[in-house]
Amino acid sequence: MVQAGLVLEGGATRGVFTAGVLDYLMEKDVWLSHVIGVSAGCCNGVDYISRQIGRSRDCMIHEDKKESYIGAEVLLKKHCLFDMDKVFDEYPNHKYPFDYDTYENSEMLGEWVVTNCLTGKPEYLDERGDRKKFMNICRASSSMPVISPMVTIDGTPYLDGGISDSIPLGRMFSYGNDKNVVILTRNPGYRKKPFSKAAKRFYRHVMKNTPELYEAFKTRFLNYNQSVEKVERLQKEGKLFVIQPLDKTVSRTETHYDKLMAFYQHGYDRMSEQFDDLMTYLEKKD
Repeated sequence: MVQAGLVLEGGATRGVFTAGVLDYLMEKDVWLSHVIGVSAGCCNGVDYISRQIGRSRDCMIHEDKKESYIGAEVLLKKHCLFDMDKVFDEYPNHKYPFDYDTYENSEMLGEWVVTNCLTGKPEYLDERGDRKKFMNICRASSSMPVISPMVTIDGTPYLDGGISDSIPLGRMFSYGNDKNVVILTRNPGYRKKPFSKAAKRFYRHVMKNTPELYEAFKTRFLNYNQSVEKVERLQKEGKLFVIQPLDKTVSRTETHYDKLMAFYQHGYDRMSEQFDDLMTYLEKKD
């Protein structure tokens, strides 16, 4: 195991890119010591720690629409864009079994970013023992506001970690690792835009009972763009190793099988192309 950090950005179905990157690393038997994932990055990260090659891909990409956890049928049945019960109960406990034993006994540190709905601040959680609570943490990290219900953990409501800390570099640096790897799901140069006035009014109304959450959500674009700028600067200085897509990204709600498989393969190929450079970076003494 290499003493290094691994930061995994979210992005809903764009996470298939990360799945491809991590599947290549697992096939090469490359394991980094500290993993922090946000939203879909959390789903990818736990499968990396449990050493399950292909599981994230299989959970996210479905040729048969009836097997999908996203889409019009889910919206009509669950009144929610994503079927979170399927993703965090049916999949791990039945259809695509999650290897809890390997995860719980791993020496790798994993932390999954969630947003406290009362404070609007990020929290970094993990659980190795209470499996239901563990899956609730993963569910909370992936629960986007408005389209997903809040997830209560130990009496506190949580939502998607990307609201408050989309690219948790500060948390990763706090571990003191000399080497850190960041996997992004957006193309180089991407920046988020602020909400329109109409969107702000809508979200302010929807989040009227959680004003701190609204403030975090409203300013997310600023925090995200600052994080990306920091990633770009540290990458140029050789202090970070960054992997991100060069092909056009899929949408965060993409369901087309061929498009998702192509983006997954792009992640796999990008890691293959950058593998020697990554190993040189990890092995280099500062």
